[in-house]
This record gives sequence, structure tokens and C-alpha cells, in this order.
Amino acid sequence: MTAKNAFYAQSGGVTAVINSSACGVIETCRKHSDKIANVYAGRNGIIGALTEDLIDTSQESAEDIAALKTTPSGGFGSCRFKLKGLEDSKREYERLIEIFKAHNIGYFFYNGGGDSADTCYKVSQLSEKMGYPVQAIHVPKTVDNDLPITDNCPGFGSVAKYIAVSTLEASYDVRSMAATSTKIFVIEVMGRHAGWIAAAGALVEDYGIPVVTLFPEIEFDKEKFIAAVDAKVKEHGYCTICVSEGAHYPDGTFLAEQGTRDSFGHAQLGGAAPIVANMVKDALGHKFHWAVADYLQRAARHLASESDVEQAYALGQAAVEKALEGKNSIMPTVVRESSNPYKWSIGEAPLSEVANVEKMMPMDFISEDGFGITDKCKEYLYPLIKGEAYPEYDDNGMPKYVTMKGAPVPQKLEKFEI
Repeated sequence: MTAKNAFYAQSGGVTAVINSSACGVIETCRKHSDKIANVYAGRNGIIGALTEDLIDTSQESAEDIAALKTTPSGGFGSCRFKLKGLEDSKREYERLIEIFKAHNIGYFFYNGGGDSADTCYKVSQLSEKMGYPVQAIHVPKTVDNDLPITDNCPGFGSVAKYIAVSTLEASYDVRSMAATSTKIFVIEVMGRHAGWIAAAGALVEDYGIPVVTLFPEIEFDKEKFIAAVDAKVKEHGYCTICVSEGAHYPDGTFLAEQGTRDSFGHAQLGGAAPIVANMVKDALGHKFHWAVADYLQRAARHLASESDVEQAYALGQAAVEKALEGKNSIMPTVVRESSNPYKWSIGEAPLSEVANVEKMMPMDFISEDGFGITDKCKEYLYPLIKGEAYPEYDDNGMPKYVTMKGAPVPQKLEKFEI
């Protein structure tokens, strides 16, 4: 049988380790050149497929592909572009199949979160109907850690490590100044519907830091919140607040809702930290400082979790191996075998059970008062942030990150307008 090509694309918000998954996919494909002729990457994600803007990864050296493992963000570019249902986006889905046909692509590896799992699932369905079967494998990625079935998602461990460490360091700062100056530090973290990242900030309580955490899973109660902060300040002289961007009132309105929407139709968030800080100032009169981690938390490859890097690579590798076994419409997963010592293996889940399903924090991970985490949550989190996988640094003291050449694949079809 003639070897077919593979198509790889990155989707949605990038992470500190998504390129490690890319490395796992490409290096594993290169080891099976008798079955996979080449890997084409979508420039800027799935948009690269729709517009036939493909990158020929065979033009990238083995050294540069290996360097992806220690380089943050999306080496081939990502995008926020959601394909809807098969009928609503029929034109786009059919275009994908046309591109795959034109470039002899038999394998589709889509590296992203819940929306990309849904796209991957629909591509596998439609390709069968159109008579050009494509093995579609979803490679999990999301800092939000909200994909179902898998124990955790690549990208989350490194964000959790960054937030836990940054919250601890900033808390040391406010503790130093609390007697005569700042008594409140607020850090805002990502997490629209799930509070996994905020939970990482709550780990600092194990290091003597008074912290109040606001989760999307718990409806915001202003009076209870102010009382909790007041009690911490009275006992310790200061308080750190870790607020998820998805913290919301009982009616569902986000604390940080701006009234605008992103390209996926989600409410545009950002700004919960100053809102919360000013609530405390108005109620208790304390001076504050606040920070929004934003891109810093998901791009911080210099402080990546070792297990996160390893799992991201392993899931990219497994995606290819499972495709070569004949698997289709699945997502390789992380299976936790034990927390202490931490042991994990690779499993798999059907995309029909992954697409459009969000995994929230279990309520037994959140403390009874709703402002902290339980020992069960800590047992889950700590293994994911253990270990460091530092990049190499150059003579100037800057990390050695790689930029892909991005050699284009010659186009064969007519121009397509998105």
C-alpha cells in the first residue's frame, strides 16, 4: 500500500508544551516513513487546511523538530476558528476533504481542546460519507484541564506550576510590605468554567500563605467573600486572593464580563482582578495590588512541569501509533495509576464521548467554605507540577527557542474564501 501523508494542526489557545506534542507527532511519523510519507502542518491551525496554506515539515531539520520540545506556544501557528455542525459548516468540511484528497492525506492529527475534538470527530464522520476515509485522531491540549476522561490535559501542569510559584512569590512580597503598605494581592488566572488553574494558586496555603480562592464552580457571594478576606487580614496581616476569570454571580453573569464575544461566541473575559481588589478596598479600606497572569501563565516554558512536557510528547507519539494500529475517531488519554509515587500510562477515549463535554472540578476538591481546596485536590495537583524541564539558555542569558522555517507546500486547488 502506498504511504499516505499526515496533516497536523494546532488549535485554540497555545500552551508551554503544545510544541512537545507536535514534536511527538512528527518524530514518530518520521520513524514510520514506510506508512506515513510526510507530515504537512496547517499554518495557523485549521485555517491553513481550508486555505491550502500547508507547511512541509520535511524541510525542518531533525534538530529543529527536536527543539520544539523545549519551545513554547504554537510552532506552526494556531487559530480560534470553530467549525459548526456538519450542515451549518458543510462547505468548510467538504473543503477539508478536498484538501486531504489533493494532497494524499490519510491521517489527521488535531491538537487542541474541546472544540477541536468536536471538529476531529465530525471530519472522521464526513470523510467516510464522502468516500475518502481519513483517520482522525485528536491530540489533547488545554490549560483549562477540562477535557473529559483523560486524567489531565497537556498544558495544564505547566500553567499550574507557574501560577502556584508566582502566587507564592507575590505573596512573600505582600507579606513583606503588609505592616505599612499593601495588605491585599489579587492574581487573576484563566479558567472560564472550570477552576483547575485557580486551585493551583490555592496550593500556597501549604506554605503559610493566607489565601482566598474564587472558583467558577462556586457562585460568588460578595458578603461571604469580604468576610473571608477580613478574617485572613485580621489573623495574618495580609491576604492573597486567587480569582478565576470565570468567577460569576448566581445569575451567571461573570465578574469580568466585558459585553463582547470572541470568535467562538464565548463572552470575552478579563478584568476580574481589579474588580475584586476594589471590592475589598471599598469594604475594608486595604491598599492592594493586582495582576492578570494572562499569556504569561500559558507561555512560561522556562518553568514548565517535567511531567507535563513528557505527557505532551507521549500523547503526540501515541496519536500516531494508534493511527497506525488502524484506530480512528479517538483521543489518547493520560491514565493515572497512582499519585504517590506518581505513575501514569496512555489510554484512549472515543471522540463521541469527548466532543463538547467539559470536566469541572469535583466538589470534593473544593473546601466546605468554597474558598479553598481539599487534601484530595492537593493529592491530584502536586504530581502534575513536580519536576522541572528547563530549556537551554544562550550566552546572552536567553532561552534557546526554535522558529520553524515554514516552507510552503505547493497549492493544487482554487482559492477558498473563509
